[in-house]
Amino acid sequence: MSVPAAELVIVGHFDQHSGYATRRTGGSPSWLLMWTQAGAGLVEQAGVRTTAGPGDLVVLGPGAAQYYRTAPGQQRWRFWWVHFQPRPAWLPWLAPYALAPGCHVIHGAGHDRVEQALLRAGADARWSGHGAPASPSQPVQPVVAAAAEARELVMGAVEEVLLLATAAARRPGGGDPRVRQVQALIAAEPSAPHTVASLARVVALSPSRLAHLFSEQTGRTPMQAVREARVRHAARLLEVTDMDVGQVADASGFVSPFHFSRVFSRAFGLSPREYRRRLRHSMESG
Repeated sequence: MSVPAAELVIVGHFDQHSGYATRRTGGSPSWLLMWTQAGAGLVEQAGVRTTAGPGDLVVLGPGAAQYYRTAPGQQRWRFWWVHFQPRPAWLPWLAPYALAPGCHVIHGAGHDRVEQALLRAGADARWSGHGAPASPSQPVQPVVAAAAEARELVMGAVEEVLLLATAAARRPGGGDPRVRQVQALIAAEPSAPHTVASLARVVALSPSRLAHLFSEQTGRTPMQAVREARVRHAARLLEVTDMDVGQVADASGFVSPFHFSRVFSRAFGLSPREYRRRLRHSMESG
């Protein structure tokens, strides 16, 4: 299968029958999002295999061999897909759903707004940047977002899909409501001086009981969740404000600029200053 260039943003919708398969032995330089509407697909990457059924979202990173196809026993696989390069702030959202490096799976990400966002992405990819974008519709052929304005709209739709999918996965209906309350508090006030003890008091649990329930339900500790929320908040401040690194660190709840830079670099692979520099360079050149 042809490999899209890394810089391209491409949106497509496939309705494939049994026998369909795509194999890229060298992987792809771009990221690939696939959201299943009907039927099921079987996806292999980075040594793992997963079945994507209706409502499931699969996000594959670059550099690893890819092999995906209509799942055995299925008559069809109907799915949306997008080739893109993620914004650094998205990576922590995906991290809890990694089955292997570069292979992320979110089951039960079905949501009317997910479908609507992808429909809109398909229409927006065709926009020239003049006049109004076309009304959302199912694209017959894959569409390359050629105009800079079209790429930004498609990336906004991808961000919406990832937010909706990961938020839904973080709040399963059968989960403990006290854990969901703590998650909501962390998301609303990431910069607050949270500790396991302070969070436990809010929901009338002992710190050890909260830590156990939280880890069992989310796969990470309460303080790991706090750190991830602070890093996401800091990334947003770097993106949309002119605050210096020290101010961003303080506004995001980190004890010092040094600690902030270390945690941020570990999460994004870039220092806060380099993250902002690259983002602004991309915006200016795009």
